[in-house]
Amino acid sequence: MKTPRRAWVAGSVLCCVSSPLYAAGFGLIENSASGMGNAFAGAAATAEDASTVWFNPAAMAELDDNKHVSVATHIIVPQADFSNVASRVNPALTGGNITAAEAALSGTNASTDKVAVVPNTYAVMPLNERAKVGVGVNAPFGLETRYDDDWYGRYHALKSDMKTININPAVSYEVNDKLAVGGGVSAQYIEVELSSAIDSAAACRSIASAANSGALLSQCLTAFPEVGESTTDSKATIKGDDWSFNYNAGLLYKPTDKTKVGVSYRSKTKHNLEGTANYTINPTLQPILTATGVTRFNAAPATADAELPASLSVSVAHQLNDKVELLGDITRTQWSSFERLTVKNADTGAVISDVDESWQDVNRYAVGINYQHNDRLKLRGGVAFDEEPIPDALHRTARIPGNDRTWVSAGANYKLKKNLSVDVGYSHLFIDETPIDNIDDATGYALRGLYDSDVDVASAQLNWSF
Repeated sequence: MKTPRRAWVAGSVLCCVSSPLYAAGFGLIENSASGMGNAFAGAAATAEDASTVWFNPAAMAELDDNKHVSVATHIIVPQADFSNVASRVNPALTGGNITAAEAALSGTNASTDKVAVVPNTYAVMPLNERAKVGVGVNAPFGLETRYDDDWYGRYHALKSDMKTININPAVSYEVNDKLAVGGGVSAQYIEVELSSAIDSAAACRSIASAANSGALLSQCLTAFPEVGESTTDSKATIKGDDWSFNYNAGLLYKPTDKTKVGVSYRSKTKHNLEGTANYTINPTLQPILTATGVTRFNAAPATADAELPASLSVSVAHQLNDKVELLGDITRTQWSSFERLTVKNADTGAVISDVDESWQDVNRYAVGINYQHNDRLKLRGGVAFDEEPIPDALHRTARIPGNDRTWVSAGANYKLKKNLSVDVGYSHLFIDETPIDNIDDATGYALRGLYDSDVDVASAQLNWSF
């Protein structure tokens, strides 16, 4: 029986890395509760509170000369149900030769509904009559999915956990009554943990094929008679982290006393993650690895480069009358920077994998409205359409089963005191039915099926000025 001469376990790890890194892609737009109520329409043109540090630092000029602090929490509740269609093992591992019919992969359908809590904190203070300084701490990117050990896509993903922390000091300057500019620099931390199952039968047969040993192959067939058997799986886990830097800049222009136009740019962030790849090996497979002297499944240092995308937002806010404000926004996110992911052995520099991601630049369109009900209560609403950067079902993975989504949002601001207010916001994200047809290049295993997904987000924020 001929099997591919591939490092099956290493390939499984790289499957994890190929989509390490939830807006579209794995971006998190949930960076203020006031913006949540408008589906983030007009975010770069309004200065509702200190969160403008993030959305457009120039708009800090619109805040009064008090010190401002905003603290928010967002609860993100995703629901993704996977239904298998035709997932399979590598046909080269079935029927005794590489031309055998494809073998269906055994497993169970799956749901992932891991709740995420995303906090943000912002502060702004005046420096003089024209300049203000602020700082924001938030999480602009993130991902967390978990699947059962026996689901159809276990060789593609079990756990995906990515966290970021972005610390963004910024400054604004009011050039004149119509124009303000601003900018900032961010330090960004990223931490990733990814795991997937390893088909112990496939790994054993690959070792026997590489050694050209019929006796070893016979031993493997006896120990692991079926490929794709979840009860004999091993497991690969990769962890890594990094600190890096980016910058943001913006301007706010008021062509009339009722209209504001904001433009905000945030640069891409280049990360070089360093960490380790670790393996939990099936107890029947481990003695075979030891006896044959195979070391490629030992824990090893690993490194991978990842570019998180730049974005450009253009927002408009127009005060229609004393009670109604109309909002709009277009944001372009350059996800094409996530084109490839190259993983290397940190000790030798050897390229372990070079994965084609081929993500695309996308747009997000949002419109919203604010209604000032009385001196204390402001009501908000908004809708948005968010394009997905994953180009097709072939590039979609179990770690990020995303697709185009439509936001429907509502919220309110209530003044508790003259200097103290609270914001609440809620959004439901309707996500298009999502096909997946992902074949792992290293293992040849295919995950084919449909995801039925939606997301609910609830936000609350406290705003204080003094």
